[in-house]
Amino acid sequence: MGQPEKNEIVNTSTEGGSEDKEFLRTEPLGKLLLKLALPTVAAQLINMLYNIVDRIYIGHIPENGAAALTGVGVCMPLILIVSAFAALVGYGGAPRASIFMGKKDKESAEKTLGNCFTLQILISIILTLILLIWNRDLLMAFGASENTIEYGTRYMNLYALGTIFVEITLGMNAFITAQGFAKIGMLSVLIGAVTNIILDPIFIFVFDMDVRGAALATIISQALSCIWVVSFLCGKKSFLKIKKKNLGLVPGTIMPCLALGVATFIMQASESVISVCFNSSLQKYGGDIAVGAMTILTSVMQFAMLPLQGLGQGVQPIISYNYGAGDAGRVRSAFKLLLKVSLGYAALLWVLVMLVPGGFAALFTSDTQLLEYTRTALRIYMAAMFLMGIQMACQMTFNALGKAKESIVVAVMRKFVLLIPLIYIMPQILKDNQTMSVYLAEPIADLIAVTFTAILFFIQFKKVIKSIEKR
Repeated sequence: MGQPEKNEIVNTSTEGGSEDKEFLRTEPLGKLLLKLALPTVAAQLINMLYNIVDRIYIGHIPENGAAALTGVGVCMPLILIVSAFAALVGYGGAPRASIFMGKKDKESAEKTLGNCFTLQILISIILTLILLIWNRDLLMAFGASENTIEYGTRYMNLYALGTIFVEITLGMNAFITAQGFAKIGMLSVLIGAVTNIILDPIFIFVFDMDVRGAALATIISQALSCIWVVSFLCGKKSFLKIKKKNLGLVPGTIMPCLALGVATFIMQASESVISVCFNSSLQKYGGDIAVGAMTILTSVMQFAMLPLQGLGQGVQPIISYNYGAGDAGRVRSAFKLLLKVSLGYAALLWVLVMLVPGGFAALFTSDTQLLEYTRTALRIYMAAMFLMGIQMACQMTFNALGKAKESIVVAVMRKFVLLIPLIYIMPQILKDNQTMSVYLAEPIADLIAVTFTAILFFIQFKKVIKSIEKR
């Protein structure tokens, strides 16, 4: 274990360049939750606005709004893959950096940061080339039709150019939050989101760029966020800094980060695979209107899941730091608080969706037929949403504790073992309404997955607490 440097302990504030992260062990958990989790939830909601706002404006393009919305919706698998690679590196490296900080090993924490930064750049270059060369072929495979493919390719040809900004912003922002700078992390995405909201209507309607305007607005917005993130991590206020000496990739440093990030990667990348499965199956049974409805359902599900991830990400530094410091009681208490808040949020959103599904759908389309169709589909698709607070609290805690295997297992179980087969099985069981039976696969998979995750977590968490107490 590395020894703390003499200048590490300065004060105990949670923002403004604190060199001492002992506040993660000493401040009341409720107060810490407000300081760390609320800004990260806000950051996730703001970050979600990039795609949500795009879809809202695109869905209201005169005459072609519904087709344009469907075309951009088919791009979602590719966009999710880009975000998933950022999570692979950032959400794998950030918890490890927090654990090192809990052990007072600043050198290892900064090596983790530097290696992850380099890897994000390399991944960005590869993804950009793939998206530019093969985006049309991929979109056709993902459920685009001849009526919608042109909108999809117009959007992706521009969006691909901003891949590096997306990767660095999402991936490296996790390291800002992991240090306890939750407000700075929120500002990282707020800068881009506000810019995107302003530029979207200008490029789409004033300059008449349709979906290309939405893509260009996103690129510029993410570029500004990227500059902010890198500037902070290279500046004086950050406890961990990007340093030239740590940029060379070291297998012993980067591989444990990737192992830990695999679960989050699977969780996000699987959304891409699942989106393809949903779109292809819905295109078969319901045509363009069913695929268009899926674009709206995905957007609402993002609204549900991203704040849950934000809660977990906000509590992660508390759990990781105290796990590294050997404080079993605080680890246990932090998880219980995360579980209560996550369950409360999930239940509240579920009630709103069940009561006013048309209100959510109306945000994205003014097309009467699509609006009516989506009302019914949304209630079915999110029928088990109230349970997802348990799933996300357990999965994010596994990550915070560095439990890569368990995180991977619960992510794979929900998406690959359960949901993907059910997308194709349900239409064969409920043949009277095959299109709606495809949407029904989601709540059935969620119900089984949450049960499995809760049992596994209960067993493993008891072992973790005992191991900390023995230490």
